Amino acid sequence: MGKGKFLVKANGVIAGSNIAKKVFEMVDEKLEFKVLIPDGEKVKVRDIAAEVEGKASSILTAERTALNFLQRMSGIATLTNSFVEKITHTRAKILDTRKTVPGLRLLDKEAVRLGGGTNHRIGLFDMFLIKDNHIEIAGSITNAVNTCRNFQQKNNSSLKIEVETKNLEEVKEALTCDVDIIMLDNFTINLMKKAVELINGKCLVEASGNISLDNVKAVAETGVDFISVGALTHSVKALDISLEVKLRK
Repeated sequence: MGKGKFLVKANGVIAGSNIAKKVFEMVDEKLEFKVLIPDGEKVKVRDIAAEVEGKASSILTAERTALNFLQRMSGIATLTNSFVEKITHTRAKILDTRKTVPGLRLLDKEAVRLGGGTNHRIGLFDMFLIKDNHIEIAGSITNAVNTCRNFQQKNNSSLKIEVETKNLEEVKEALTCDVDIIMLDNFTINLMKKAVELINGKCLVEASGNISLDNVKAVAETGVDFISVGALTHSVKALDISLEVKLRK
């Protein structure tokens, strides 16, 4: 019989404890897993996030898979929280993207939420997001939006329509289409300010492209409503957490 402690080795936000618990339960339902620090809470070096107790061989069997989930999700939550804290003085919200690990999208997005971020689309089914390739195939923003409108009418759909734009001319065209959200893709800060002034509250505004911890504050201060950051899930660094197991006397 053994007892394991999940030792935090870096400051951050814990996420994935409940998923780790499920892993141990699937290996051995007799293992006792206790969460000491709830998901979404900040942790510091030397904190014990959770404990697991029971048959030592079962603990070792589940160890790596449980840590993989816990470290990755905590890394996503930690990075998300770093972005969120940079813009608390503004109305902007940090969004995730669909740039997730295949098979792990729901967990990746749950980690973003636990870090204080906001979930964007889960898949292609919950919003029309007209991007550059769609505009190219349709021939124009207007054509692409009209295709979406036709779908809405035929299927009695109320899905929101968002359009990606890369310059002020495209912003103007998107405005004439009366869309729900306009995405400003890779706009400079000055151009972003002009676009927000041009839109003037007629729809929501999302900033996207090359967003980093260095520039997110300036982006938020332009007045955008959302800032999407693909790096939250596609380039995350796992939070350093280890499982220290000892025989139970």
